[in-house]
Amino acid sequence: MTIAQSTTHNVGRILGTPVPMLVPLDGPVHVLLVGEAPGPRGADKSGVPFLGDAAGKVLYDVLVRVGAMTLPPEIAPLAWDGSLFIAHGIMPVAKGVALGNAFDCCPTDDGATFRAPLRAELEGAANFARLTRDITHLRARGLKGIVTLGRVATRTIDVLFRKTPMPEIARRALPHPSAQGLLSMAPERGRGAKMADLQEAWMVRCQYAVIQAGYPASSPSPDAS
Repeated sequence: MTIAQSTTHNVGRILGTPVPMLVPLDGPVHVLLVGEAPGPRGADKSGVPFLGDAAGKVLYDVLVRVGAMTLPPEIAPLAWDGSLFIAHGIMPVAKGVALGNAFDCCPTDDGATFRAPLRAELEGAANFARLTRDITHLRARGLKGIVTLGRVATRTIDVLFRKTPMPEIARRALPHPSAQGLLSMAPERGRGAKMADLQEAWMVRCQYAVIQAGYPASSPSPDAS
């Protein structure tokens, strides 16, 4: 097999390697946002939660809006794609928030096709140990609340907290920012709604949820002039 053939053969392959939380380098961590699992074209390739995932763009946009995330200017001309971001050395900088997933690997059975994570994977001892370890680490840095994105993340954290109660941690749940999740929150399941309007409505709800979970509402945006 030639190099060109090998490259073509590996296009679209799912790496399936664990994607760790994105955590601020220093300072407090007020809120943890939890999604379902790394996407095949996004976090599975970039190695950063939500970065390049189809549903991750609106999340990063709202976190930039509230001052909780800075994206390098080099990202602007690039397509929203994890492989491009890793090739260009793109790394977001979080401030006061951490990003993670209910399951930290892109789930696949054949190395090429994404599937939803199984409950046995999500609620298994190893995954709950990882989540507990991550949350414990963030609690030591001042964690006040968790925002879950979508039913899978919400259910997983619900079960974890029943096993390991943490009553001092505030909880907020949002629809997943995927097209399906956005449509689910719209009247008549989004009939006649514009996707841009649904995304903006979700961003407003996300901003409110992040602040309600403990992020300081008065923090200035890093892009503010």
